[in-house]
Amino acid sequence: MKETIASFIIDSYAHDPDLMKVIIVEVTRAANTFGRTHLADIREAYELIASIVERAQEAGLFREEIDPSFAALAFYGLIEQVLTSWIFEPQPIEEAQFDQAKALIVETICRGLEL
Repeated sequence: MKETIASFIIDSYAHDPDLMKVIIVEVTRAANTFGRTHLADIREAYELIASIVERAQEAGLFREEIDPSFAALAFYGLIEQVLTSWIFEPQPIEEAQFDQAKALIVETICRGLEL
């Protein structure tokens, strides 16, 4: 369950790496074009991730002193950096690396948030 969002993004890269390259390298970095056009969608995605963190905080699973919005940015930033490193990797990414990345991304973020 914890890996749902990370899995979706990583699986999207596995399915169509060329499209994800465009999204990561060109689109998200072009704040003047894509960012302005899709700012509401981008904010909604961050808010959804933040709401997951909030619910976990309310349930006593995550530390309350970490702002959910900051946690959402950190989560997405970690995923983006992993994908960026793959974009510049000369060798194709293997299936095991996708699975490992999903688990490590969630583990890294959740360990930092857990009580």
